[in-house]
Amino acid sequence: MRVLFVTIPWRTHFQAFVPVCWALQTAGHEVRVASGPELTEVITKSGLTAVPVGSDDPLFKRVERTQGEMLRKIAEERGGLDGLLDDVCENREEELTWERLRWLYRFLTETFKAMNDPMIEDLVEYCRWWKPDLVAWDWLSFAGSVAATTVGAAHARVPIGLNVVARMRRHYLRVRAQQPSQDCEDPLADWLGQWADKYGVSFSEQMTTGQFTIDQMVASMLLESDVPQVPIGYVPYNGPSVVPAWTCQDPPRRRVLATFGVSLEKDPTAFGFSVEQLRGMLDSLADLDIELVVTLPKQFQKELGHVPDNTRMVEFVPLHVIIPSCSAVIHHGGVPAFLDSIVHQVPQLIVSRVIPDIGERGPRLERAGAGLWIPGDDPEELSGARIREHLVRLLDEPAFRANAGRLRDDLLAQPTPAQAVRELERLTDRYRSRSRQDPRP
Repeated sequence: MRVLFVTIPWRTHFQAFVPVCWALQTAGHEVRVASGPELTEVITKSGLTAVPVGSDDPLFKRVERTQGEMLRKIAEERGGLDGLLDDVCENREEELTWERLRWLYRFLTETFKAMNDPMIEDLVEYCRWWKPDLVAWDWLSFAGSVAATTVGAAHARVPIGLNVVARMRRHYLRVRAQQPSQDCEDPLADWLGQWADKYGVSFSEQMTTGQFTIDQMVASMLLESDVPQVPIGYVPYNGPSVVPAWTCQDPPRRRVLATFGVSLEKDPTAFGFSVEQLRGMLDSLADLDIELVVTLPKQFQKELGHVPDNTRMVEFVPLHVIIPSCSAVIHHGGVPAFLDSIVHQVPQLIVSRVIPDIGERGPRLERAGAGLWIPGDDPEELSGARIREHLVRLLDEPAFRANAGRLRDDLLAQPTPAQAVRELERLTDRYRSRSRQDPRP
């Protein structure tokens, strides 16, 4: 079968796809990856075939402009934001008011438009020609759902973390149904419906959820879903990587990794800390008998200035290379660091709330006893003293590693990408609506 993966042009979102892409390709299927032109080199360096679609206007700049305009508009109309858009993980009934949900969906839809609109026309044209059987789309890449619906392909959504956006969608539809008919807007359905109308198909809720999902998260942590879920085990892919010489021997002291994601180079807002907070963290850990390895882009390293003697500062190190040698990992909630830590049974400390699903994943990690989470809603929460206190617990209390081992067992029990191929074939056969007899180019 022909499988097209679709992702917004963002490196870490694409990297989550790569093991599944290769599993399908080595099983004999044709696999291609469609994204904005700025991701083409990243795709081809993975050995996969790229399909550039849409504008080469950088994604981050488009989204930043759109979100800035929306935030100003909301603040002007409401007289302020008042935490209105803070958390898509919100699940408390009393907080899920129509006002909150309506503004949230206006904001989200404008963001989705900025990410997807430049890609849709090119993507549909390509799919009409290539005729994929399955379109798998990153959870933000609704262009994939539009194209799949247009050509009758089966389509799967691929959440990067927990599927909190799908749960929020269910809350939105439920509360919307309680509103008067003249006050029941649905910006997401209107936007996707306009694209569907353009191509002569009808909007359905499957365009927001996918017909099924492909989930690499620990199955015991997954949220309830309205669509079938295909769990897969985690296989790390960090892009083209080299093993640094200093990692080729056991560390002289307990090693702790602090990493805040490769997206920092393009999107400084993805940094959960201020430079001052990071400096405070380093100072607070300076007297611990550890080797602290910090991954940080050069521009942030320059702002930091002097670092303590027990700290090694690097721009990048492959997570799957260094985490097995670590006694603990500090990170911002990124899924690669989260899952790599679990795979290698390493306790972890998540700091900040910059990742969309972390308001759900952080507490679930704590309930599993495999790590700790500091939300950082109050800047004082991210003080060096607080981080030190949590890290010392992770290093000194054996229960954290034991509980991380239980999550590891759960994750390793999930099918490998290669083992999941048969299920993907079955679901593709079930959901695709185009005739098998369609001619192929």
